[in-house]
Amino acid sequence: MGTSSTFNASSTSNAFGAGDGRARSGGTSRRAVLRGAGAALAAPLAWPLLAGGVARAADGPIRGVDVSSLPKAEDLGAVFRRADGSTADALTILAENGANWVRLKVWVNSPDGYHDTARIAALARRAAALGMEILVDFHYSDSWADPGQQHKPAAWAGLDAAGLERAVAEHTSAVLGALVEQGTPAGMAQIGNEINAGMLWPDGSTDDFDRLAALLTAGAEAAAEVSPSTRRALHLAEGGDNALFRWWFDNATARAVPFEVIALSFYGYWHGTLPELQANLHDLVARYDRDVVVVETAYPFTLGSDDDHEDIIGEESQLVAGYPATPEGQLRWVRDIASVVAGVPGGRGLGVFYWEPAWTAVAGNGWDPADPASGNAWENQAVFDYQGTVLPAAGW
Repeated sequence: MGTSSTFNASSTSNAFGAGDGRARSGGTSRRAVLRGAGAALAAPLAWPLLAGGVARAADGPIRGVDVSSLPKAEDLGAVFRRADGSTADALTILAENGANWVRLKVWVNSPDGYHDTARIAALARRAAALGMEILVDFHYSDSWADPGQQHKPAAWAGLDAAGLERAVAEHTSAVLGALVEQGTPAGMAQIGNEINAGMLWPDGSTDDFDRLAALLTAGAEAAAEVSPSTRRALHLAEGGDNALFRWWFDNATARAVPFEVIALSFYGYWHGTLPELQANLHDLVARYDRDVVVVETAYPFTLGSDDDHEDIIGEESQLVAGYPATPEGQLRWVRDIASVVAGVPGGRGLGVFYWEPAWTAVAGNGWDPADPASGNAWENQAVFDYQGTVLPAAGW
């Protein structure tokens, strides 16, 4: 392994400016777009070993993959190939290339019948059989939850404050308990997904952080009770925005919300520069004495869609400077993110998850779970090409 360049974090400014972060609910959201720069680092670091056996699937960092869309893709006929052209299960191919964790989102009542407890449990068994650890990503919604939408599940719409807390606790317990019961307990669980502006709106909006804290605490305490070995993460998008993260986690810690890990999304075409990510990670570790992990990143390997749906990042002008939309540019992006996380002091940067590396353009597996005719705006950011062959970025 090579050595990494270092950033002079003090010389950089926050690309999104200061402010309390509460209004950040729009344009940077991946799902919101679906509805309608930094200099390159050197080769990846040799990773430090993690204290306490956090990444139990390997002697090193988390090299995670969010494969939530995979079972549906498989059911619809998706084919995946190794670099030599031989066909294999996508999860096996990813594991062969070094993936040691999976991230699985769970919805309460999914419109297409996927992302529920049974599907999560089945995919967790497959991952565990390959020696992989499991991160459960609770959306606490019936569909996508992100900074621009945090809708209550329909079944929870009429609940009062106490009832909503019970529902969060019971749902969390049911999912994590099912994994414990089958012998594949989650190594980590996100209590909410990209909850910059809260969750379960309007009750859990950051406009009333006391209510949000009560809901988060209900989920976190339920997780600890049913699955004591599971580390609890709180997850925000816009990983380069230190002002947002300070405002949000100052509020959460002031209300004693229990958690062990700070999780971030960081997409370089939306969320700032690599120096800003680095500065934020270092500050979060020092300020809150928690580990950090990037649970979402991705990058295009090409421009030009594989279906009739426009890709979310489809123009040269959208790319991060220094990272072309090529297999090599995609690989370099993931390696450089990993190098930044590896450089967090004390080995407290746990690693990186690639978001939906197997979400290829299979008819029927589009972005809208309620509409089989919807297209996929993400296939040019998968780590399988348009023939289903694995790309170099799978082995970052």
